[in-house]
Amino acid sequence: MKEIKKNKAAWNLLSKDHYAHFKKLLEENHSILNPNIEEELGDISGKTMIHLQCNTGADTISLARMGLKEVVGVDLSDQNIMYANKLKEDFKMKQISFIESNVLTFNEIHHEKYDIVFTSEGVLGWLPDLKQWARVIKGLLKEEGFFYVYDSHPLFHIFDDEALAKKQLIAKYDYFNADVDMDFPIGGYASETKHAENYWWNHSFSDIINALLAVGLKIEYVHEFDTLFWNHGRMDEVGRSLWQYPEFKNKLPMSYSIKASLYRKD
Repeated sequence: MKEIKKNKAAWNLLSKDHYAHFKKLLEENHSILNPNIEEELGDISGKTMIHLQCNTGADTISLARMGLKEVVGVDLSDQNIMYANKLKEDFKMKQISFIESNVLTFNEIHHEKYDIVFTSEGVLGWLPDLKQWARVIKGLLKEEGFFYVYDSHPLFHIFDDEALAKKQLIAKYDYFNADVDMDFPIGGYASETKHAENYWWNHSFSDIINALLAVGLKIEYVHEFDTLFWNHGRMDEVGRSLWQYPEFKNKLPMSYSIKASLYRKD
């Protein structure tokens, strides 16, 4: 698929910068995960996890530091995986391994099952097919395992970026039946903004939930937050890796989390 190939090439441009940025953060902090994720995951010590769309592996290392027995990171970008392995060696994380793969075709090459399937922070918009994504997730789960996603809220993505930075809510993009959005700028939160053709799919909240339900997963909870995990412009930092527009506190959902599991055979 042309769009996936273009996205891979675009992400490859950011890998070296991401490696340097996150290596420094991991040297200075035991974890770079935001506290919402840590609280919702709870005690995961001794568990096995697969981390989908892991970028250069910084969050994977933070997750491993929570006591995981084993964690596997998966990412589309071959350069991300190369630098993820460098981070693994830098921090001597023997319980981590990384695999280069398109998440949507991962079930063709990998058949292990895990206690936790995890993905977070800027992930679903890079995927064109949530139904296949959900099928992959289900196939990776142990019977007693769970799936967890934390991402930016689809409603947040309909607003004009420049207007939002000025504290103005102007709907610019479609929420329902949105076409794929092609752009050239990419990066900016952990590297200088670079320019490469890239594609984003804004899935509605109902599309995300229904994709999981359609494959037979049970939704344990859905949570929404008025904070973002990056500074979108003129935001206040309100916690580790969390930013907020004071004017929109309690008014606008900017992130969400979902926990889902297989139905138990009693």
